[in-house]
Amino acid sequence: MVKHPRKLHFGPAGVPLSSKKRDTLNGIIYTYEELNLDGFEIEFTYGVKLKEDVANNINEYLKDKEFILTCHAPYYINLNSTEESKINKSINMLYNAARLLYLSGGYSVVFHPGWYLNNSKEDTYNVVRENLKKLMDKLKDESIDIYIRPETMELPKKFGDIDEIIKLSQDIENVLPAVDFAHLRYRNNRNDVDYFREILDKIENELGRDALNNMHIHMSGIALDKKGTHLNLEESDMPWKDILKLLKEYKVKGIVISESPNIEEDAIRMRDYYKKLK
Repeated sequence: MVKHPRKLHFGPAGVPLSSKKRDTLNGIIYTYEELNLDGFEIEFTYGVKLKEDVANNINEYLKDKEFILTCHAPYYINLNSTEESKINKSINMLYNAARLLYLSGGYSVVFHPGWYLNNSKEDTYNVVRENLKKLMDKLKDESIDIYIRPETMELPKKFGDIDEIIKLSQDIENVLPAVDFAHLRYRNNRNDVDYFREILDKIENELGRDALNNMHIHMSGIALDKKGTHLNLEESDMPWKDILKLLKEYKVKGIVISESPNIEEDAIRMRDYYKKLK
């Protein structure tokens, strides 16, 4: 398992569609042994459902492998809720995801931070930051050493433009961006190479070279519909090959997770294309 990446890894979001065994441990084994991918994202999106003994078994399996394990925390999180009970539930969901991923030997937790609701961007930022600090303090108190990654979001009504995510990373230790290039393409209606170069430049300029050495990236195509529906790379206008060229040029290290509907197919497609780049 990997804590400090030496290269760029590739993996699927969840158990590969082609895996006959549908549980998380066997999905990881299949991803590594049959698909020759070196990363995996556990999908806690509809609840944190991983037993501690399974987490320990995952840790044991990965301990001598150059493999990055991440997880996606539940969709229900909103650190800007107007209801204290929902904020507490959000913090607990994040905590449980982080704790079980840490037991599994994991690397970083990605999550959707929340919604602006009727608040200004500034007020929302302050609320999200304070609630995220509560989580990070709890993890630190329990010596759970893992990266927490607020994700760049697609819809303008959702908290999570690149500047907000970078600022959280500046303000709170062990917080770093989860960069979803499809979400950024949708949110800003740009898919030119210069735009994605600007994103990498911004991360390096504002967070330092270490941030590019330690990236958690989501990739897929995206439809320009009301929801920003994920698409397979080849069925979209995402310039994924150009983005991979940029990642190579900037010597980015970390993990690229395929969130395409075909999951592992695009993870393999990206890995194979990236390997050919010089």
